[in-house]
Amino acid sequence: MSISTHVLDAVTGQPAVGVEVILSRRDGRADTGWLELTRRGTDADGRVPDLAADPAAGVYRLSFDTDAYLGGDTFYPEVVVVFRVADASAHLHVPLLLSPFAYSTYRGS
Repeated sequence: MSISTHVLDAVTGQPAVGVEVILSRRDGRADTGWLELTRRGTDADGRVPDLAADPAAGVYRLSFDTDAYLGGDTFYPEVVVVFRVADASAHLHVPLLLSPFAYSTYRGS
């Protein structure tokens, strides 16, 4: 089991290089309710292949710093995707298609 992501820039049609991605797990912490697990930047292909290896079942959150990537010229300065890990044997790939005024995501393979 692992978690990965891929960010594509819908305006340029190219991988989004250097987008900071934070993976957190919901843990009921009094201050935020989330425990940060990993912080990485997307590579030259817009990917972060190694966000987590063998995560436990639970609810996770990917936070994408779109403001820094798009130079502050975006309606969505941060994109947050919350998802559930139910099958500990499956690979979860969570792609993000990004533009300054829209985004979409899905469960990839």
